[in-house]
Amino acid sequence: MNTTLLHAALQAAEQGWHVFPLRPGSKRPALHGEKSCPRTGPCANGHLKWEQRATTDPDRIRAAWSRAPFNVGIATGPSGLVVIDLDVPKNKSNGKGSSDAPDGATTFKALCERAGHAVPTTYRTRTASGGRHLYFTAPPGLHLTNTAGSIAELVDTRAWGGYVVAAGSITPAGTYESLCGLQTAVLPAWLRAVLEPAPRASQAPATAVLGRSNRYADVALANETRAVAAAPIGEREGTLFRAARALGRFVAWGDLPRHLVEQALQEAGQAAGLTAAECHSTLRSALNWSIAHNQTRRETA
Repeated sequence: MNTTLLHAALQAAEQGWHVFPLRPGSKRPALHGEKSCPRTGPCANGHLKWEQRATTDPDRIRAAWSRAPFNVGIATGPSGLVVIDLDVPKNKSNGKGSSDAPDGATTFKALCERAGHAVPTTYRTRTASGGRHLYFTAPPGLHLTNTAGSIAELVDTRAWGGYVVAAGSITPAGTYESLCGLQTAVLPAWLRAVLEPAPRASQAPATAVLGRSNRYADVALANETRAVAAAPIGEREGTLFRAARALGRFVAWGDLPRHLVEQALQEAGQAAGLTAAECHSTLRSALNWSIAHNQTRRETA
């Protein structure tokens, strides 16, 4: 087992992917935490977390995996990767029943179709639970972080601050398996548009005066609506998604009524060429996420 897992770690490192050990039979990092840090070796100048200690150095990898049958973690950020995590409903992954709810792969395929694209061809793995990991190379200068359900139900992403379990790793639920060659596609522009964060709330006026806030919200609504209506083919879905996330904070703060935002963006999306159903699905998930994550108004001095 040590030899197989060592090979998996070295193979990932050959791709330029930064690896670190996971506990045997587990998905949890095997490296020490800050409280137990000896402040020696790599941590001589201060504690280094798993993302900082992940490596492509074959000598370090051989030394680490000679100690135990560690599973293999890939730190996505340092590796220049964005991984789409397509999960399955819990009652499907644990074998205790079936569900009519679509899995992440089905939902992601529908998202791609609404954006006018096929599911991208890239390196992919099968997870122990039966889900899929789609690996993409991040474009230069792009610094994305993890997402959890903000794209769609059972569709998460791993980038900076995240990691994935590499093919060859073994858990009680099963083995992570490579499903194709290791060639990794560049993250598509339309998918990048969906994943890029909405403008920060710091763009709002510093003085939280209701009238002024409402005026700013009205201008934002007008600008986002125009952007959606003018979005070209291939970017319509992503532009609508980002607009809804940007405006959702104003709904959460009481500056704009939700029905007004939904109606304006629905009409703009359809004017751009999306169907009513496509607009409705995108708006619902994006607004729900934005409202839930913007309950407190944030101001800047």
